[in-house]
Amino acid sequence: MSRKAIAAAVAALIIVAIGAYSYHLQLTAPKLEGVIEADGSSTVFLITQAVAEEFMKINPSIRINVGISGTGGGFKRFVKGETEIQSASRPITPSEMELARKNGIEYLELKVAYDGIAVVVHPDNWWVDCLTIEELKRIWMPGSTVFKWKDVRPAWPDEPIRLYGPGTDSGTFDYFTEVVVGKAKASRTDYTASEDDHWLVLGVAGDRLSLGYFGYAYYAANADKLKIVPIDATGGPVEPTYETILGGRYPLSRPLFIYVNKAALRRPEVRSFVEYYLKNAFRIVAEVGYVPLPALEYEKGIELLIRCLEG
Repeated sequence: MSRKAIAAAVAALIIVAIGAYSYHLQLTAPKLEGVIEADGSSTVFLITQAVAEEFMKINPSIRINVGISGTGGGFKRFVKGETEIQSASRPITPSEMELARKNGIEYLELKVAYDGIAVVVHPDNWWVDCLTIEELKRIWMPGSTVFKWKDVRPAWPDEPIRLYGPGTDSGTFDYFTEVVVGKAKASRTDYTASEDDHWLVLGVAGDRLSLGYFGYAYYAANADKLKIVPIDATGGPVEPTYETILGGRYPLSRPLFIYVNKAALRRPEVRSFVEYYLKNAFRIVAEVGYVPLPALEYEKGIELLIRCLEG
């Protein structure tokens, strides 16, 4: 037998052996099963839900329930140990940290994406070409006297301005009010509110005199029904795009997170889900319309997860 034939035969045996070993691992590996509870941000919901759907297809004996009670509403459950995964469009607050500590809940914070809060109007709105941060503040601050479009700029129509935005349990609400108004949760209350961004999209898309704000991915998925409003902080109007959000030039750019209950990570199904989340986030984040972190950031997240498991 020639050397080439011997080499080919050896290679074939190796391939068969690897295949048999892999099959053995599949048979002997513990089957993942159980229920994982996730809740929180409707902004991050799009990512967590997409990851969960993929993971459940691979592991059909696992059920992952993903809620959208808002970042604040989700943290209320998370700090009491009612959920394993918390989606958040803002960092955990000191008061939430304290409640978690009192309840003996330790957690792991993992950054998963970047977002730019989209300020939008109806496509038939011909007068708004951009808004400044100061104009947004005058519109949304408590005690605002802006009730018509002409109250923003005199040349704009003498017609009502109808507002749509996240509810008070939303992390997007917290972030927007802090950056725009100057204080988290400081906002006028006479607007149509919802923790579900889908309803806000429907509201703005169905109202010619509307103005609203929500996560960028909800705009990207409905760009044919909405008109994006560039925002001017100091250096001229900037529209949210992949580049302006990633580079931080868009004034309403922000990171998105998941928080994981450390005790729950001892369960193999939770550990495997979080690992799958981080390893596939770069692709899935872009698919749902947000801006992925640099690949190195996800690797750091996996290292943090490993250290947490080893500790």
